[in-house]
Amino acid sequence: MPAPVHMPPLSALRAFEATVRHGSVSKAARELHLTDGAVSRAVRDMEEALGFALFQRSNRSIIATPTARVLAEEVALALERLRGALGRARQAAGPDRPLVLSCEPTFLMRWLIPRLGGLQEAIGTQRELRLVSAGGSVPFAREGIDLAIRRADFDMGADVVAEPFVQERVGPVCKPALAKALARSGPLGGVLLHTQSRPDAWRHWSELTGVPLRAGREVRFEHFYLSLQAAVAGAGVAIGPLALVADDLASGTLCAPRGFVADGSHYVLMSPRPVQDEASFALVLDWLRAQTLPLGLAHAQAHAQAPAAG
Repeated sequence: MPAPVHMPPLSALRAFEATVRHGSVSKAARELHLTDGAVSRAVRDMEEALGFALFQRSNRSIIATPTARVLAEEVALALERLRGALGRARQAAGPDRPLVLSCEPTFLMRWLIPRLGGLQEAIGTQRELRLVSAGGSVPFAREGIDLAIRRADFDMGADVVAEPFVQERVGPVCKPALAKALARSGPLGGVLLHTQSRPDAWRHWSELTGVPLRAGREVRFEHFYLSLQAAVAGAGVAIGPLALVADDLASGTLCAPRGFVADGSHYVLMSPRPVQDEASFALVLDWLRAQTLPLGLAHAQAHAQAPAAG
């Protein structure tokens, strides 16, 4: 009888398949939320388990061998079957299983967590709610995610259901003590707070409103959440989405001296197509829309109170 083949770890199979599909360790690492080194080690684990090389390597590239490409296709099919089996098993577990909700980090921290009790009550206090902080495309089956909240500013694909629940409106926000210099019409200046996750936010706002930006000091942050926290601390002026600064506006911690303008995007509730848990999807969507409905009124009030920006 032939000697049994040593089965590589599932993590190695995933890393191998993604590397072949992308033709890049770095792209595979970004998809899997791993470091380049972790993916490279996983691929080498595959090669050690099989006893032969799967890639031709140079200083600048990694090229899958013909054998590796055939194997990667089979691995992809096997992983897809496994994801489907896991999804069916989770669905068969019934309504008592945890509801896993993935949410963009800033939306999660600044809007959802303060209202978490209401969401838990909407889905039922007997059902566990698990929150995952993440952005971009959603690996529903691979990471066991049921629903996701995202800003619809990327291609979500045809295999996803995405229902909008609030329009994105943005505007400059700052501490009230800094607002006087910003309330007048004309160019907007001051210390502008930028973020790598929305690098064009100020430029886009300027184009939407026709308000030029006056050259001045700028401070840059890695994450959007940090720029808003810096505004709360009085460090400068940030671009604030209305939904994410509504609580600060209500408490008087921040003000919006130029009001808000729609930027053309929405926040959406996402699920794989077809929706596997229609009841939970409908419950969460209805709750989100009810909670964000007052933002339309808040926008109208802020716009009415704001000085002309032109």
